[in-house]
Formats: sequence, C-alpha cells, structure tokens
Amino acid sequence: MPFSRWSIPDFRQEVTRRGLVASIGETTLWRWLTEDAIRPWCHRSWIFPRAPDFEEKAGQVLDLYAGVWQGVPLSPRDCVISTDEKTSIQARRRKQPTSPPQAGRPMRVEHEYQRLGAWVYLAAWDVRNGKVFGRCERKMGSAPFDRLVAEVMDQEPYCSAPRVFWIMDNCSSHRGQRCCDRLKKRWPNIVVAHTPVHASWLNQVEIYFSVLQRKVLTPNDFSSLAQLSDQLLAFQHRYAATAKPFEWKFTRDDLAKLLARIGKPPATLRPAA
Repeated sequence: MPFSRWSIPDFRQEVTRRGLVASIGETTLWRWLTEDAIRPWCHRSWIFPRAPDFEEKAGQVLDLYAGVWQGVPLSPRDCVISTDEKTSIQARRRKQPTSPPQAGRPMRVEHEYQRLGAWVYLAAWDVRNGKVFGRCERKMGSAPFDRLVAEVMDQEPYCSAPRVFWIMDNCSSHRGQRCCDRLKKRWPNIVVAHTPVHASWLNQVEIYFSVLQRKVLTPNDFSSLAQLSDQLLAFQHRYAATAKPFEWKFTRDDLAKLLARIGKPPATLRPAA
C-alpha cells in the first residue's frame, strides 16, 4: 500500500476490499487496534547506538549519577557537573504584537516574525547539589566553553574539591583528549567523562534545557537579543533558587537490558559504514 501512516478509514476500506469482512464500523476498528496496542497512525524517531564503546562510556556516566567512579564510591566532597550548549536560540520579533490570553481565548502569537540574531546558551548542572550555571555567547568554541568552566571552577566548593567530574558530549568545543588535557592543565582537579555518540539523553543538563524551552522559549517572542539574554539569565537565577537534584533512576542494569532488547549485544556494536 502507498501509505507511510494508516488512518482508520484506510483500514476500513482495505479490509472490505480484500473481503476480510463484509462490513465493519470505524469505531469497532479503532477499539480493536487500541485493545491490541497497535497504533499504525503513530511513529517514534529512533537512532541505533553505533559507537563501539557505547556501553563503556554510558556506564561511566551512569556510575557517576550513582555516586561511583571506577568501582569506588565518590567522596562527599567530589562534585559532578553535567554540561552542554543549547545552540541557535533565536530572538524572534513577531510582526504583530502578541495578544495576551483572555477568558475563553488562548494567547495569540503572530506566525510571521523577524529574526534578530541568536545566542548560544551554555549551561552546567551540578548533579549532586542541584545548582545551575549558565551564560549567553554569540558563538560556540573552546574559548566560550572555557569561560563557562571558569565560572564554575573559580568558586567554592569546586575550586577546592578533590575531583570535579565534567560530563559532556564530543562536540567541537570539548572533543576528545585535547579537551581533557586543556581543562586539566588549567584545573588539575577536573576529570572529563565524555558521553558516547548519540546519547544526549544521558546528559542531565538536557532536562534543564527542556524546562527552559517550555518555560521561556515557547512561544519565542522577543524584541531584541538583549531581552532574550535577560530572560534566559533571569529564569536561570529563579530556577536555581529552588532547584533540587533530579531523581535519576536509569542504571547500568537498565542500560544492559535496553541494549539487549534492541537486538544486538553491546560488544557487537560497530560504527555505521
């Protein structure tokens, strides 16, 4: 059939055309599909883990969330930071003023807008203490990222902690061993833990980014880049005042079960050709 997604009328037409039933109501079809948990009109995006060291790197991150590093419990003074960038946050000025909500009518936001530029918002989330740090930069790069690291590492308890673990992905700002050496040279107590490729869901700061997206950036309606920056940092300050550590429940055991369920044992994962 020339369908990528089926509707109930499509099903009804096809089963009667094939003679599977003489006639059938759409409500009955809907009920059957719902009872069988088959919903052909829905789909989910999916990407298969391709990194050969996926389980190893993901396991290190999950261990840190559980308070363990290389099989040894972290000390109370060790710190764990989750960090990333939220890129291309545009300031969009709507061509007509946004109408506030009224009784029986939602907020109305003009569809057309003027782009006024964009920020890169860099953030660091203290996993064990529930603190958030962040800054707006005009572009990505190692220098903007190092400014965020300095903002955290130049204050207590991080500057005097025995170890400060930084969980991060492998984007160009903080990729590979070169990043580890650069940060270690300036802050000897930093230990970098890189996530595997395509594993942003393992990075706790992404949870904060999702809150930021819902609470500040939807809908996107700002009169200037300065206003956007002010809103981002004001929300960060407000959120930090009451923030608590996230209740992270996904463990190494859950990871092993997930990798087994998707069809390939972790040891056989290989990069795509």
